[in-house]
Amino acid sequence: MDPRLDVIVEIFSWVGFGVGALLAGIALVLYVADGTWLPMRVMIEDADDADGGGRVARWFTDRGAVGVAHLTHEQEHALAGQDAADVFVRSGARHRLRLTRHSRVVRGVAYLAAGFIGLGAVSVILSIVLLVARG
Repeated sequence: MDPRLDVIVEIFSWVGFGVGALLAGIALVLYVADGTWLPMRVMIEDADDADGGGRVARWFTDRGAVGVAHLTHEQEHALAGQDAADVFVRSGARHRLRLTRHSRVVRGVAYLAAGFIGLGAVSVILSIVLLVARG
């Protein structure tokens, strides 16, 4: 068998595990920086003209304060026609909400890390198969 194939498989294993570990660390940092998002039932209403128009969501925080967030165009579209909705609000913040618990960026980096680690694992298995085939 060609020894260049062994070198290529070895490079893929190192790159896969190395980049995968780096991306997993970055995903962990992003996850921690993203903070805690709590499920919350919010009331949705039209905003006053003084507030800039659009729609707003209002809720009571865990500390008894009233949270208010202006909905983005995507959120307005997803929650069209609803007076109340189940969303996720940032713990400790009174003006932040989103429709999903986890950030798309964190999820994307985590999937990318898993893909690279998978590439490293497949490369190690292929390396073992090539070693046994020569045996």
